Amino acid sequence: MTVARQQVTQARRIVVKVGSSSLTTASGGLDADRVDALVDVLAKIRSGGEKEIVLVSSGAIAAGLAPLGLARRPKDLARQQAAASVGQGLLVARYTASFARYGVRVGQVLLTSDDTSRRAHYRNAYRTLDQLLAMGAVPVINENDTVATDEIRFGDNDRLAALVAHLVRADLLVLLSDVDGLYDGDPSQPGTSLIGEVRGPADIEHVQIGSAGRAGVGTGGMVTKVEAARIATAAGVPVVLTSAVRAAEALTGRAAGTYFHSTGRRSADRLLWLAHASTPQGALILDDGAVRAVVEGRKSLLPAGIAAVEGEFSAGDPVELRDTLGRAVARGLVNFDAKEIPQLLGRSTRELAQELGPEYEREVVHRDDLVVLHP
Repeated sequence: MTVARQQVTQARRIVVKVGSSSLTTASGGLDADRVDALVDVLAKIRSGGEKEIVLVSSGAIAAGLAPLGLARRPKDLARQQAAASVGQGLLVARYTASFARYGVRVGQVLLTSDDTSRRAHYRNAYRTLDQLLAMGAVPVINENDTVATDEIRFGDNDRLAALVAHLVRADLLVLLSDVDGLYDGDPSQPGTSLIGEVRGPADIEHVQIGSAGRAGVGTGGMVTKVEAARIATAAGVPVVLTSAVRAAEALTGRAAGTYFHSTGRRSADRLLWLAHASTPQGALILDDGAVRAVVEGRKSLLPAGIAAVEGEFSAGDPVELRDTLGRAVARGLVNFDAKEIPQLLGRSTRELAQELGPEYEREVVHRDDLVVLHP
């Protein structure tokens, strides 16, 4: 067994993500046999009590298509939310029944990006998931499609799974789909081969990565899976990418799929969510001194360093911090409404406190709520 596969077998807390195409029929309904087959594997992996499983499951929208008489996944957000509302209940009911065969309870957790980029919400999400695992349950996580708007959506469950792996401090992320790994070309064409291990982004720079899946019921594709692997590995979490039918092989350390080595250090920092799961609601233009303070000095952003403000946002919203050339250098949660900031531009906090009151003697973006994008 290779060192990479040994790390798979040694992983204690594992996040498993499964795509819609691996759980549903082509017409959109849940395939009970496929769900049961996946649960059989996961229940066996955790049966000794030494391993914990967190399941990030797509399939809610796809499961709701047939009951609502929809022939295909709708493109508009309102009908997607309606399908998710019907399908999420069916999906969790199916998992509940399937895991019950092994005496295992499941707990449903629905997330939006807004839940996890804000400090208090992030802590609450971690505590809930950690407690479910401590009590022997399997968290079943999905994006909260029924209420998520375009501004607060993760966009795909591959990225959600990578961020959940970081959130729960997982030892391993396993991405399951209808393709058995990353290939150096179109796997349907002769002459292509499976890439067994990826040690860093340079290993796959030459690879043409496809997008849409064959089933047409999901939103992802190989592009989103490779991006998810990049996010997770940069946060210190290794990744296995393979097909759902090879889940047992992948989780027991056999040579299945593609193994992505971790490239960064593990961290409990929620700022990974701010960088990858938030949608900026506006922008603050920084002068050169403020850019250096934020990017190089890792300092908070003060009013004195802001040259201009763009967009409409409220206190607590994510905003981009840009240099004078318009390049995004950081992202953070702002402490003031957009309409308040013009009167603060270029002024010291002491001056503002004297004129406007003590509540204005604070950072526009605190360093604890700020992530540098391009150091």
